[in-house]
Order: sequence, then structure tokens, then C-alpha cells
Amino acid sequence: MTRNRDIPSLSAEAAALARSLLIHEDAAVLAFNKPSGMASQGGGGVGQSLDDLLWAFAKSNGKRPRLVHRLDLGTSGVIIAARTQPAAAFLSAAFAGRDTQKTYLALVKGKIPQAEHGVIDAALVKVEEGGRPRMILAKPGRKGAQIARTGWKILARNGNQALMQLSPETGRMHQIRVHLMSLGCPILGDGLYGEGQATGARMMLHAARLEVPHPEGGTLALEAPVPDDFRQAAARAGVQAGL
Repeated sequence: MTRNRDIPSLSAEAAALARSLLIHEDAAVLAFNKPSGMASQGGGGVGQSLDDLLWAFAKSNGKRPRLVHRLDLGTSGVIIAARTQPAAAFLSAAFAGRDTQKTYLALVKGKIPQAEHGVIDAALVKVEEGGRPRMILAKPGRKGAQIARTGWKILARNGNQALMQLSPETGRMHQIRVHLMSLGCPILGDGLYGEGQATGARMMLHAARLEVPHPEGGTLALEAPVPDDFRQAAARAGVQAGL
């Protein structure tokens, strides 16, 4: 939680954008449907981020919500912020303790698995290539390796393309993207682990559903509608029946 700071000037357009992305609001939690191309947080010349837009919900004393997890720049879908410090601590602990259930949708191309579902259990390690961090599969005993598990299910298939549902059990950087690449079917439009714009105008990965324990009790189930460009790409791939 950001405390006792001057509230930056936020344009009426930016404040309206922040409100338009809101899919849930209560005294402890805000949830948004982040569009692809919007960074979760600023820095590195990314332009306006969702974190910047949280000033639209700041209190008069400068306290404002803060994000408790992130989505990659190209990923669309559900992302949440805490409105109070206790809520931020509670939700951060829930993510760290794997007490959340995440469901993603991805359009992929390549060697589609013959099975209808499975689990990718492959440790990952971060490396620097050309000054750009990325994740690779880690060999046994590799220093810095992190366990990573992703459940997957084929929702629709057409030749070498498919619509897949992903359920990551861990939350490593780029986990779903690397695991699908290792399976032989990278995400359409993924410029780091796939063929980039040769297969899609943007990375076709959508955080469709998130279930988290609520700081005030119970479970909060959040869903973000599939974006139009994702539906159109699914139709072009012939897998729209899975949506």
C-alpha cells in the first residue's frame, strides 16, 4: 500500500480507462481485466501501466491500492489489487502459498499433444540473453532451478493448432509460455518463446479465471471475458468451438 504521498494528476481519460477495466470492487479488493499490451507495472519505458491507473482509486491522504501479482505485457485477463495493507499481506501470502487457482486460455501452434490433458512438470531457471531475462528448462541439479508444474487440457484442435486451457500450480516467470514451447506448441504471437507476429498480432494468452481466498473470508471467483481479438484468432485457427 502506498502511503501519504501526493496524488499524481491523472487525466479524466485515464481515470475512465481505469474504471472501464474494473470487473470487481469491494472494501478490500479490486479486480481488473487487463488488456494485452498494457504493462502491469511501469519502468523500462513501457508507457502507462495498470499500476499507474490505480491512482484513480487513491484516498485523499495518498494511500492507494497496489497490485499483488503480475501478468506479462502481452497477456490479457484477470489481475487483482489490494486496497489496504492487511489485504495486501493476506493476498500476497495466498499467492506465495499457492492457495489460488488460476485458469488461462492459450491459442497454440505446432506439435499438438495426442492426449486430451496432462501435466507438464519441468523445473525452470532464469537466464540473461542479450540483456533480456528469459526462462529455460533446468537440467537436474542446476543452480537456481525452480520447480514448475502446469496442468493442461485441449479444448479444441484443428490440425497443428489448438485452444488449450492451462492451470499453473506454481507461478514462475513465463511458466506457461516456456512449458508450452517445451511441449512443442508455443503460443501464437509469442515473440520470445514462439514465432512472434508470424503467428499472431499479439501473444494469445488470456487469464480467464482466478479464485483466491478473500481477506474477509470465503473465496473470491473472478472471470474476465475473452477479448474480441482472441476470439477472432480462434476462429481463424478453426478452434472457436472451444470458447
